[in-house]
Amino acid sequence: MSMDIDAPVSIATLPSIPHTGATILCCNCGAPIDGTSSAGALCYDCVKLTVDISEGIQREATLHICRDCERWLQPPAHWITAALESRELLALCLRKLRGLSKVRIIDASFIWTEPHSRRVKVKITIQQEAFQGTIIQQTFEVEYVVNYHQCPDCAKSFTANTWRAVVQLRQKVPHKRTFLYLEQLILKHSAHRDTINIKEVKDGLDFYYAARNHAEKFVDFLTSVAPVRSKKSQELISMDIHTSTKSYKFSFSVELVPICKDDLVALPIKLAKQIGNISPLTICYRVGTSINLLDPNTLQTADVSTPIYWRSPFVSLADVQELVEFVVMDIEPVGPQKGRFLLAEATVARASDLGVNDTTYFTRTHLGAVLHPGDSVMGYHLTGTNFNNPNFEALEQSSAHASSIPDVMLVKKFYARKKKNKSRNWRLKRMNKDEGEMLPKKQDQDRMERDFEMFLRDVEEDTELRSTVALYKAQQEKRERDRMEGVETASVAETEETEGEELPRIEMEELLDEFEGLEVEDEE
Repeated sequence: MSMDIDAPVSIATLPSIPHTGATILCCNCGAPIDGTSSAGALCYDCVKLTVDISEGIQREATLHICRDCERWLQPPAHWITAALESRELLALCLRKLRGLSKVRIIDASFIWTEPHSRRVKVKITIQQEAFQGTIIQQTFEVEYVVNYHQCPDCAKSFTANTWRAVVQLRQKVPHKRTFLYLEQLILKHSAHRDTINIKEVKDGLDFYYAARNHAEKFVDFLTSVAPVRSKKSQELISMDIHTSTKSYKFSFSVELVPICKDDLVALPIKLAKQIGNISPLTICYRVGTSINLLDPNTLQTADVSTPIYWRSPFVSLADVQELVEFVVMDIEPVGPQKGRFLLAEATVARASDLGVNDTTYFTRTHLGAVLHPGDSVMGYHLTGTNFNNPNFEALEQSSAHASSIPDVMLVKKFYARKKKNKSRNWRLKRMNKDEGEMLPKKQDQDRMERDFEMFLRDVEEDTELRSTVALYKAQQEKRERDRMEGVETASVAETEETEGEELPRIEMEELLDEFEGLEVEDEE
């Protein structure tokens, strides 16, 4: 039995009635528009032409910048640092405009202007609902005039007695070599950028600050790079009895240890036993965060930390101004090598005794890697020298150490140079310092130049010291001019002195390019 299937029957669909809206003409230009959605009987083009959503927003404004510190004034009294065409400066420009908070900002960008025109132009794109359901986007330009206005911090820096904190850095030594090295560390790490003035005084420097926290930050930096001790004091300037508001001036006294590189040091016997049973008569070969001492007889080294030194302070037995020139007659390495030090036995004679007598001295030295027969070397002549030092007198009276006091202690190799080397391919930066009310005397100026030349020679000869400072390439024109002056003024004797001996030089790979705009003084 089979089932019959009905044939498909088509169902007619109802005809769709098109939806037509009311069409009207624009009252301004006559263009047909939808009357149900148009506002004000205006087409979109006429709305853009007749409605100004930027009305009430400034087209001109003024920006204030301090020409000394190059900071911008953010009203009412806040100064910010912002580069030209930076996001920070753009945000400052937008905050300066009145009426901008009533619209929605879509985009904002700078328009290039001449650098010397003192004008800043900004193109701003905004959106706002003109009528119900009609949103308009509009772009316009705002021109800013840049005016100079001195900030309070710079005004204080140019006015006397406006500081709030001072760091008094002192070191009681007859030369400035340690200060010169500390100055290079300060410049390398830009630790002086918050100072409002730097004044040079006897035995040190004074750093003035507008805020106490800047001075405390600088004291922390000094503590991290040098063996110092600090003491804080404060002075009441004024007090408001109604609000109990007090104004103080703070002073930080920072004292450097009076031990410098290449000084001869006589340690207290008790302290020498505590720091590794080292010989009490040592040489200071480096001053970092602690005092690094070396015994030339055994190459034993010891470190005297800052707390240990200030618990029982001592002074140097002799400094670099008392070094005597010796000539190496014979030298023979005898011991192990520790880093750049090599133990050797040397026979030396004073350079002033050559041709006068045949007195020679036998000593052990740590300079076996750099000294050869005929070289000149600087050292301390202990035989026949009277030292007014209680630690050295205790050594002479000690039965254990009196016999170990040598006749000569060699410190460093001496290179025959001109009085002032003008052919250096490098230079150091110097800080701008206020010399105070009175200029230094001529003998003081000569001593400062001599100390700086000695420091430059230390930088050339000591690789470890050179790695901690920033060296810059000398300007080519100045180097050529100095070289020609040196050629013209060089004598035959100076030429013969340096002939055949390789002077220590600094390679160009170790030097930095010199940039413009560094707020420091060039000195060579």
